[in-house]
Amino acid sequence: MANKDSIKQTLIVAGALCVVCALVVSSAAVSLKPQQEANQVTDRKTNILAAAGLLQEGVSIDEQFESVEIRVVDLRTGEFTDEVDADGYDQLKAAKDPSLSTKLSANEDSAKIFRREHFATVYLVKKDDALDKLILPVRGYGLWGTLYGFLALENDANTVAGLGFYDHKETPGLGGEVDNPNWKALWPGKEIYSNGTPVIKLVKGSVDPASPMASNSVDGLSGATLTSRGVTNLLQFWMSDLGYKPFLEKLRNGEV
Repeated sequence: MANKDSIKQTLIVAGALCVVCALVVSSAAVSLKPQQEANQVTDRKTNILAAAGLLQEGVSIDEQFESVEIRVVDLRTGEFTDEVDADGYDQLKAAKDPSLSTKLSANEDSAKIFRREHFATVYLVKKDDALDKLILPVRGYGLWGTLYGFLALENDANTVAGLGFYDHKETPGLGGEVDNPNWKALWPGKEIYSNGTPVIKLVKGSVDPASPMASNSVDGLSGATLTSRGVTNLLQFWMSDLGYKPFLEKLRNGEV
């Protein structure tokens, strides 16, 4: 009779257990994938609406998103394009593909993103068939990693409606204060451009209301100089000629 405590028997039992566990985990992963993907879509929609100050409690996200039109912009021309499918396009993945992105020089790359994708997904909020708000994906390096978020603009394509970051690695209580509702409440009404140049920035301490740049400035994050600088850099990059500026100018002029 075989010894049930033998090394061979132990290995057989362990191997069988591993196979069973692997099958269970694989089956769970496959069966849960559609739900996970749906949750990701819902989470993205939630962050887009929240950035623009449009998120309503007690109303389904899909229902709220019905007023949002998703379009793709060619950042090289500043025009809408149908070259890529808006629903299936992964902007962050494209930024890593040399055929779908442009490598930035050190002088160009103030946001420290290394490559800028050719196409960007933008979100147009309509009200009575007219543009009410515009929501743009933005990203850039802070202190410990890249901040990913959405910048919402009013229909003048200059006045900030809101700013929110949905993913970052900043220090809680310092740079992590980008999540603080009180700080985010400082953004609406601020202006991106002055004489066509993106000058929006975070300042050390509090904004001086008497400053000629008060409308273009936001209170810095206390104790988080590098995060504050990163937010300034990423916004000025994405609002520049390398980012959305050509598109925003054409939008203001009714050319797109």
